[in-house]
Amino acid sequence: AERVEPIHPDEDRSGRVAAVDMGTNSIRLLVASPKGDGDLFELGRDMVITRLGQGVDRTGRLAPAALRRTMDVLARYVRRAHALGVERIRVGATSAVRDSADRRLLDAEVARIAGAPPEVLTGDREAELSFLGATRGLDQPAPFLVFDIGGGSTEVAIGTDAVEAAVSVDIGSVRVTERVSPSDPPTPEDLEAMRRVADEALGEAAERVLLGSGATLVGVAGTTTTVQAIALGLERYDPEAIHGTVLTRDSVAEVLERLAAMTTAERRALPVMAPGREDVIVAGTVILGAILDHWAAGSCVVSERDILEGLAIEMVEGSAPR
Repeated sequence: AERVEPIHPDEDRSGRVAAVDMGTNSIRLLVASPKGDGDLFELGRDMVITRLGQGVDRTGRLAPAALRRTMDVLARYVRRAHALGVERIRVGATSAVRDSADRRLLDAEVARIAGAPPEVLTGDREAELSFLGATRGLDQPAPFLVFDIGGGSTEVAIGTDAVEAAVSVDIGSVRVTERVSPSDPPTPEDLEAMRRVADEALGEAAERVLLGSGATLVGVAGTTTTVQAIALGLERYDPEAIHGTVLTRDSVAEVLERLAAMTTAERRALPVMAPGREDVIVAGTVILGAILDHWAAGSCVVSERDILEGLAIEMVEGSAPR
């Protein structure tokens, strides 16, 4: 990698970091360096859906095949990070790992590949990092209510410069799909069952994290950005065309109706659908609609920045644990 990469061997590589978000559904990489304005300069980014959390809700353990898939991608990420000259690699693990009864093999494998075991983030820390990543440089009025729909959990956090209140609930696109086991395509009864699961968790969350008047609702992560890509009619997934746009509650309902009428194979064929998301996107969209309903919001701002940027920002600012 060192022989192939240094196109500019004399460039300043100081301060470069790599953040890895090891989620329930996907594993993502961000390689970045600090900018003078306190933000990040992106050098590389990747996302692969490996479904690390497959079956965790039912068994409480990581499936060996899911672990192998994820570690294979992590090894590729680490090679790329080293080729780009990073000084530190930070791996954050979320809901699936948090809920696993035995993660010794995961810890050992991540330490072997990345040089240190993963940071298993609590729900509150996950919410704080998503808030940090989503709001840094966001050209919208504060305070912000940031929600992050993941594969295994959903986080909601509100604040201005920092999180003032946060909650994490154990519903996500993968977890809800596995609990309901919908038909293909889902029946109206399946959709109703998904909504009940979402409402049960989000009702209590909405009482703990209140959306004040004038607050900006910000949606992050793959479910929300994919729904917006479909609503915008994009012919390919384009983060620049999605970031900072407004997604309305009516558009979410329209996209849900469209997705629910499709088979998994038909959803897979959508040009904006990441491989591996097609079977859980309906549940994720149900959760998204439920969030807008429970916080009585007619729309949200969609952000391509989330926990991944939060992990990297803490590293470049020196506030990440070592």
